[in-house]
Amino acid sequence: MAQPKYITNISKVEGLTPEEKDRLKSVTNKYVFRVNDYYLKLINWDDPHDPIRKLVIPNEGELREYGRWDASDEDTNYVVPGCQHKYRTTALLIVSEVCGAYCRYCFRKRLFRADVKEAMSDVRPGIEYIRKHPEINNVLLTGGDSLILATSKLRMIIEELRAIDHVNIIRLGSKLPVFNPMRIYEDQDLLNLLRENSTADKRIYVMAHINHPREITDEARRAFEALHQAGVIVVNQTPVLRGINDDPAVLGELLDKLSAAGVTPYYFFVNRPVAGNHDFVLPLKDVYRIVEEAKARTSGLGKRVRLSMSHTSGKIEILAIEGGKAYLKYHQSRDDEYGKFMILDCPDDATWFDDLPGSEKMWKRPRKKTDAVVSVNELPDTQLIAGSR
Repeated sequence: MAQPKYITNISKVEGLTPEEKDRLKSVTNKYVFRVNDYYLKLINWDDPHDPIRKLVIPNEGELREYGRWDASDEDTNYVVPGCQHKYRTTALLIVSEVCGAYCRYCFRKRLFRADVKEAMSDVRPGIEYIRKHPEINNVLLTGGDSLILATSKLRMIIEELRAIDHVNIIRLGSKLPVFNPMRIYEDQDLLNLLRENSTADKRIYVMAHINHPREITDEARRAFEALHQAGVIVVNQTPVLRGINDDPAVLGELLDKLSAAGVTPYYFFVNRPVAGNHDFVLPLKDVYRIVEEAKARTSGLGKRVRLSMSHTSGKIEILAIEGGKAYLKYHQSRDDEYGKFMILDCPDDATWFDDLPGSEKMWKRPRKKTDAVVSVNELPDTQLIAGSR
């Protein structure tokens, strides 16, 4: 099975000038770098503002003081190491701290710090927790990228979950359909595993992360088709990112290409206020406008997508921003306030729920459920050496 070559040293990226490589070393000393030669071929190196380049090649703006390492306080969701239970019917297993490449906007870049260990190779404590909680009917394998795991490891996890009667849906969070589509369509063992365990009454979903229409190559379409043939349902989610997809024409094209490939548009997200992400952030009013203009360009199939903020308190859907007001509701809620409707003032420079006056009255800050997981926001800022794991 032919696989792309992975690069973790910025000096090995042939498309960069020697000066660029030298400048970016300080960024990769703090935030991990990884890419592969398949994805690098999608970059137009003659365009310094190329969106594919911005997705995976570091930029000096990452060193600007901004945000928190864990902007959604995921440390409060852990019930045992490696397993989060934030919403009543859904559990997350953090199964990997590796991806096919590292997105520069990643909201879990804390996982790649040398002093943080949230992903667990031993998932048995998490699976045992899920077994004891019959309200959990769907489980998301994430990280990192779940499909970066060896197929034998995936088989063990999926078969353990399939042995739990109340788990109906297994979700695989992955960007490999566009980072390394060959991993999917060339691995018959993987496709057999998915086919055996994605059945008419208990489906497997791949939660893809496709940010730009240029990522949907012939190879990516082949990966989608292989997943479909294996009985897997593929949906997509992406943040709206400054300089990458913050154009209604680009987002509209993405919605159309996803629908044409049989991939359901699921979520558009507001970029979380995570350390290193300053240059990707947009005001809420601009995100809303861009998304609505993009949806106006597509069919009802593309319009299924929801615009949300993954906040500490839950997934907050943005229904409208008009006349200086934000009209919001809880699409998911950690405190069982599903559907709670909110109208809040929305300053022009607001970029997150916490920037809206009065938002602090709408939710309660959670407490940690276990002390076995480090709260990265309480750790000192640190340098991370790529490959130190």
